[in-house]
Amino acid sequence: MRPEGRCGVRLCRLPPGARDRGQVTIEFLGMTPVIIATLVVLWQLVLVGYTYTLAGNAADEAVRAATAADRGARQGACQEAGRDKLPGAWEGGAEVGCGTAGGFVTADVRIEVPILFPGTVSFPFTVHGHAGAVEEEDD
Repeated sequence: MRPEGRCGVRLCRLPPGARDRGQVTIEFLGMTPVIIATLVVLWQLVLVGYTYTLAGNAADEAVRAATAADRGARQGACQEAGRDKLPGAWEGGAEVGCGTAGGFVTADVRIEVPILFPGTVSFPFTVHGHAGAVEEEDD
């Protein structure tokens, strides 16, 4: 009877490199949660950046509409224009307000950042957009 040594009967008979079969699959499966978590974090950062863009644009639109409106209708025009171009998922958590002081019209927009899927759940984190314009004089 031949001594088996340290490798055992089955492993000694395998061709070189055959003992590593499946190694890549196991390593990929081990890294899958890390890859998925990285993609989720990147997607959330995209949503935060897009919300900043939406807030700035909404504030610009709101202040533009407020400067063109009469003093009595300024707040309503501001709110309507600020919400007008927001996508439906961001529109529900948006607050738009305008003010006039010292010949300037300002608009402030606050939008909640959605978590992963816009329109479902939002962070308690809000993004602020601010814009201002010189008040137009009536001739």
